[in-house]
Amino acid sequence: MFKKSKINFKEIKQILAEKGFILKKRKNLFKFSEPKINLKIIKKIINQKGFVLKKKSNFFNFNELKSFYYTIFCSFILVFASFLIPLSVDIKEDINLSKLTIDNNSSIDFQKVLDGKSISEDVDSALNTKDLFEDIFSFEEMPTDTVRLSASTVKELFKDTNYDLDEIRKTKVVKPVKLSVLPGEMKKIQSTQEKKKLFIEIILPLILEENDRIKLDRIKLFTILNKNNNTRSEINWLNSKFKQYGVVKKDLSTLKIRMDEIPVSLALAQAAKETGWGTSRFAIEGNALFGQWTFTGEGIKPAGADSDDGNHKVMKFKILKASVRAYQRNLNTHNSYREFRLNRAIMRDRNKDLDSLKLADYLDKYAATGKSYTEIIKKIINQNSLTDFDKVKLLPTSIQLKNLI
Repeated sequence: MFKKSKINFKEIKQILAEKGFILKKRKNLFKFSEPKINLKIIKKIINQKGFVLKKKSNFFNFNELKSFYYTIFCSFILVFASFLIPLSVDIKEDINLSKLTIDNNSSIDFQKVLDGKSISEDVDSALNTKDLFEDIFSFEEMPTDTVRLSASTVKELFKDTNYDLDEIRKTKVVKPVKLSVLPGEMKKIQSTQEKKKLFIEIILPLILEENDRIKLDRIKLFTILNKNNNTRSEINWLNSKFKQYGVVKKDLSTLKIRMDEIPVSLALAQAAKETGWGTSRFAIEGNALFGQWTFTGEGIKPAGADSDDGNHKVMKFKILKASVRAYQRNLNTHNSYREFRLNRAIMRDRNKDLDSLKLADYLDKYAATGKSYTEIIKKIINQNSLTDFDKVKLLPTSIQLKNLI
């Protein structure tokens, strides 16, 4: 470039002309006609006119700044590598941890199950009772100040809170009025209708609460499955649910089928059948609503039981809520109710409501009377219009539960 003063192409041409040179253009290149001239002569001529001719510097000229560019590039590589190495270690650990539970053929296996095909022969084997019922056993360790209210007191309580079964059938809304034990004098209630009404009013909120708990878990399960990457807490939660639902092989399709609700009308009917509408000794003394057996631990010995029965006892619970949860866990995990779970999953897959009358047919192994037992259950459902309660909602006690309504 020129310094001291501005100079343009015309001026250069004029200066050269004064010195006897002619500047011609040929093929986009400048060429001097004779006599010969070079850059040194041009520079000398321009200097005589008071100008300085210098080569314009280019900051991005690779040849001149080669070492500088190499230094910048290598520095960037080193900084990036120092950041990436520890991160890759964490990612590798997460991938390895994820593979324990997430890498699967879930959608394929789920369809196989719906089609009645076996995905693994021993998916139900090696169940750990401690894992299955750990959250239920925890109720036994909780201190309670449970007071057994009389039937008349419970009725008065329900009246004061406007908690009425007829109103529930209309509004489909249940207030969260929960009792831990049944009134001791259920047997003394003379009116069968009054007895049934009181029993349903006590048990209904407990069944709904446990179903809502399963709904929340089910929502979380599908949220996790729809994500490409899962956090450690999500994976830990999944592993705890595999244990809770007895999924030994950590198969997600099996977990999806097991982690589901029991229709309200079906649970009410079975509780009514097993307790004589809340009048049995097992229900009053042991809060046992569903007549589940145990061969170890605490339980209530049935009257007239002998060694031929294998010394079984009826499980007892500290509170009614524990009995409801144990019942749901039983239907959702035991081998005997695999057909029940399969047909429930098919209803879900077809976007149908859970039909308690159809599902009852698959509970023939619940009692020794088999098919006769399922007919009784369906009769109880029909005669007492229990399907009216299948779509009722429990008023929320938390923001999470509020989202379910």
